[in-house]
Amino acid sequence: MEDWIDYYDSTHTIYASKLHRDVHFELIARDITGYIASKDATVLDYACGEALSAGRVADACDKLILAEPAPKVRSRVAARFAANPKIAVHSLDELRDLPAASLDLAVMNSVAQYMTAAQLEEAFTVIRRLLKPDGRLVVGDILPPQLGMLTDVMALLRLAAKHGFLWDAFVSLVKTALSDYRQLRTTLGLQHYDETDMLAKLSASGYLASRAKMNIGHNQARMTFVAQPNG
Repeated sequence: MEDWIDYYDSTHTIYASKLHRDVHFELIARDITGYIASKDATVLDYACGEALSAGRVADACDKLILAEPAPKVRSRVAARFAANPKIAVHSLDELRDLPAASLDLAVMNSVAQYMTAAQLEEAFTVIRRLLKPDGRLVVGDILPPQLGMLTDVMALLRLAAKHGFLWDAFVSLVKTALSDYRQLRTTLGLQHYDETDMLAKLSASGYLASRAKMNIGHNQARMTFVAQPNG
């Protein structure tokens, strides 16, 4: 397995159970929807993953673009929402062909940690071209440097206790410790950014940005940033 895209395109054990997976995507959809300012909005979910609750996001806007780099995941997403006229599914490369200044909102959630600095800068540049002058980019689930695996584990266990999959979460943690995910996290690593670093990266890519009060999803030890094109 060469990289994170290969991992997420494979049969993996990142979710403790179907309930965990469903809750995960429902929370993300809820939080993305909170950033949609108008029912007329065009929204991009960049590297969307399985996007199981994307229908909820689509209900809150006029058009939802789901962009996903992993081919098998993208195929499943396209099939899942084929009957929804408000949802379009693209590869990341296909985003370059979309009209400039066509997006009201773009969301990159739980993506930056898997990208090199150059890949992240490229993504910011592509999205900036697509955003309307008053559009917004939301970058969620940023890992601060001091964040350790134990903090992530505790956040998962709190979520599991709240939603009723605590035993499955314990079993999953054992499996994950022995899985390709743990090995990839060791060999490839995850990118961490403090608040100042992420604000500087967004500024260098032509955005005015600030940190949001709440992170997208369940783990509030991580950070979300909201940015607008700067001129």
